[in-house]
Amino acid sequence: MWKSIWNKFRILAFFGMLLVGIPVFGQAYGSMTPYSIFGVGDMAAPGTAYNKTMGGVGIAGRTNRHINVLNPASVTARDSLSVLMDFSLYEDNKIFSQTGRRSDASNTFNIGSCILSFPIWRSSAMMVGIMPYSDTGYGYAFANTDPRIIGNVGDVTYSANGSGSLYQVFAGGGVTFWKRLSLGAEFIFLFGDIEKQYTQTFSDASYNGILSGYSIKATSCTGKFGLQYEQPIGTKASVTVGGTYRMGSVLGGEFASYKFANGSAAKDTLDYRTGYRHDIRLAAEIGVGISFRYGDKFMAEFDYTRSDWRNSGFDDHPGFMGNALQSSSASKFTSTWSESYRAGFEYVPNRNDVRYFFRKVAYRAGGYYKREYFLLDGNPVQAYGITLGATIPVFRWYNGLTVGFEFGQRGSLRQAAQVQETCFNLSFGVNLFDIWFKKLKYE
Repeated sequence: MWKSIWNKFRILAFFGMLLVGIPVFGQAYGSMTPYSIFGVGDMAAPGTAYNKTMGGVGIAGRTNRHINVLNPASVTARDSLSVLMDFSLYEDNKIFSQTGRRSDASNTFNIGSCILSFPIWRSSAMMVGIMPYSDTGYGYAFANTDPRIIGNVGDVTYSANGSGSLYQVFAGGGVTFWKRLSLGAEFIFLFGDIEKQYTQTFSDASYNGILSGYSIKATSCTGKFGLQYEQPIGTKASVTVGGTYRMGSVLGGEFASYKFANGSAAKDTLDYRTGYRHDIRLAAEIGVGISFRYGDKFMAEFDYTRSDWRNSGFDDHPGFMGNALQSSSASKFTSTWSESYRAGFEYVPNRNDVRYFFRKVAYRAGGYYKREYFLLDGNPVQAYGITLGATIPVFRWYNGLTVGFEFGQRGSLRQAAQVQETCFNLSFGVNLFDIWFKKLKYE
């Protein structure tokens, strides 16, 4: 008995250390993309490694083997007295291309999620965890080519860089009625830091350069509601429909803007302002999905999500509006509505096979199309991709190791201002399963 208690304590301690460590680890670039210069950055891919291997679906997904974080109502799909923990990592690899310019590449590695799920009472359960919400990571430089400026002051170089992440800590619960209808709700707290800097440098040392930027320490509170209805078909099959609604929220916190003279001629603070903003909003999101399951062998799902960012306030506020190095050729970002279509399936040849190990592996595939929450020079930025993955059973029960691959593209070379991103991403997930709270007849 004491050995069992000690093992559970170690799991909870490990989970607590991860909750503390994820934001610290994430101070490195969570993602590198020029599109993260706008708004709160590049939105994180939805879900855990389990969701990512099926194109990011999960609104209508119900499984007792994994934590499905995309719909709080799904937390009730579990074995009685079961406790699940999910921990995931991801590696983001991108190649950037733009018409008339050389290609570039980036590679980032970060923690994706840490989630714990446990029962409460009878048909109710709860989950708590932390995941990225958005990532900011970019850097670029260019030289002024105006001969009049070069003739008067010499070469002038402009550069910009940004880094930071927003994280979401959440606690959600769900309950099932009449064995078919499940309802769930989730409280979400967002927090994180974003830094954006812009420099103007002169080759002539008699002129001062300018260092300016924005420091954002953001917080926000919001909620998410979900439902799922499962309809059996015969003795083995079932169809589930699901829906989610994530509330819009005000992005609060402390915002600082600064501008310094930077050079050998003189050093001076030109401007420094701090304050608290209450006019930036994160958009609400609505999602619907439908899934079909045949026993413990096959599952397929389709999801659709939509959110409207046109009242976010990003367009008019420095620090959020995108490129602060204004010139006649500078591209302009504007907020718009975003949407995504996602589909995926899972196939397991035979979970109980005692002869061939790979017949017990869960194989998954999926695809997605999404429209980003911003326009670039009035044109939408679109992304699409395919995903592959598998969960390999480990030891006993539902413990498993998930490995996923994603190949996709964002942006188009047909639009002169857009950067085309070709990505090859990897995700790794560890799913832990145990039975707690049971009464032992013998110690």
